[in-house]
Amino acid sequence: MPISLEAVQDARQNIASIALRTPLVPCPCDYPGELYLKLENLQPIGSFKIRGAANVVARSPRARLARGLLTASAGNMAQGVAYCARRLGVPATIIAPDTAPATKIRAVERLGGRVILVPFAEWWRTFETRSYPGVDATFIHAFDDPDVMAGNGTIALELLEDLPRVDAVVIPWGGGGLACGIAAVLRELAPNVRIYAAEIETAAPLAASLAAGEPRAVEYTPSFVDGIGAKVVFAGMFERAQRLLDGSLVVTLAEAAEAMKLVAERNRVIMEGASACAVAAALSGRAGGGKVAAIVSGGNIDLDKFAALVMAPRG
Repeated sequence: MPISLEAVQDARQNIASIALRTPLVPCPCDYPGELYLKLENLQPIGSFKIRGAANVVARSPRARLARGLLTASAGNMAQGVAYCARRLGVPATIIAPDTAPATKIRAVERLGGRVILVPFAEWWRTFETRSYPGVDATFIHAFDDPDVMAGNGTIALELLEDLPRVDAVVIPWGGGGLACGIAAVLRELAPNVRIYAAEIETAAPLAASLAAGEPRAVEYTPSFVDGIGAKVVFAGMFERAQRLLDGSLVVTLAEAAEAMKLVAERNRVIMEGASACAVAAALSGRAGGGKVAAIVSGGNIDLDKFAALVMAPRG
């Protein structure tokens, strides 16, 4: 189902009292054009995920929501769902992989969410079944949901208001809900903008799938880039990516860590690994020149881990 501009505009109204209108700031760095950062790390939960979660809740019948909320997430959508559930006064159950960072798990628990840790394969099946045994609640998909993508698309509305002549946008690719939601709006309102996904070398199924012309599985290796990366791309999300994106830019772990350090030094901003992939991909020059915006999707990273990454010697 295509994500309509009208649905995104409605989403903007639906989430206005929950999600922030985040700033777009220039990143002063050695770059052959102008690099801008869309700071979704400043959302109440430290991530863009609150937009999609809040839009699903706004569009769901109250009687359905009364049973509680359920999602599968490594951390950021988990926090978005837990935040919305707390506002509603209903329980939130989170199915998370046993590789999920402790920092994100603790954040969910502080919001009142119940976390169930499962092996990666079982976690991934939850995305497919959209349910979990023994939990009767409204399932909010982390990415493959029109209402979630419409909520994410509100980022593009703000971006175009702040930078009408943007030339390229680089977006972290996890399940694809962020990239496809933003791209749907850009293709409607600014069809000449170049739009790229950003992936990490340790888990880049979109790049492999685009190269093959069909969804392909890849090896997945856990790393500090825990907000994105999977073994496969959902077929529906692959079809959207083929239609909406200009490609996927894969970066190395070293490039992501260097982007973290640069943005911390120049903008005093803490990014998590997923965000760093978008910035690193933009800095590589592969998105082209001109005015390039990187979506800083979140900042939920353990501070000790962040410090170790930015302080590690380079070269």
